[in-house]
Amino acid sequence: MPEHVSILQQVGLAILAVVTVAWVVGLVRLVRTVAFAPRGPARLPMGALPAQSQAPALESVPLTADEQDAFAGLVRQFSRR
Repeated sequence: MPEHVSILQQVGLAILAVVTVAWVVGLVRLVRTVAFAPRGPARLPMGALPAQSQAPALESVPLTADEQDAFAGLVRQFSRR
């Protein structure tokens, strides 16, 4: 290295290079894990979330006449833009 480059800069560059290589290796391993995972139910590489057993039930709430009017006003306001 040139004489005008300090030891701290050299150490920083070495650390940055090591971290970059570790990041690339981790990314490649993650991509391979996801790419070669068996297809079927959604499966995360680490199994962090359980599979959903059934679809959630649909919910609805009846609106009062005032709420319906307010909602209609919002729809009109947004449709103008």
